[in-house]
Amino acid sequence: MNKFTFLIPVVMLAACSQEAPAPAPTAAATAAAPAAPKLAPPLKDDFVAAYAKACPKAKPVTTALCKSEGFGKSGFICEYGFGKYRRETAHLTPGDGEWVLADPEKACVSGDAS
Repeated sequence: MNKFTFLIPVVMLAACSQEAPAPAPTAAATAAAPAAPKLAPPLKDDFVAAYAKACPKAKPVTTALCKSEGFGKSGFICEYGFGKYRRETAHLTPGDGEWVLADPEKACVSGDAS
């Protein structure tokens, strides 16, 4: 009987150490590729051209920096200035193959030549 008491835990341990077969992997849904942007992100020259077109009587913009409004949004927030510092803000939105000011009335007020 002594021999059997030793074998019972060994058999139980061997039975517990066997792993169950892993389930077959399921096909995961692949993410769709993001749509290609229609316009390149605006640079300083793009903002200067959009501002000059929307505000022909305003002072010329000398410095500008545009940042994306966020992931999935098509517009940009641009900080611009008429001298050394960028003190004004405007929103650019995609137009017909070019960038346009979202609210030209508001942006043009800051650059009115007096």
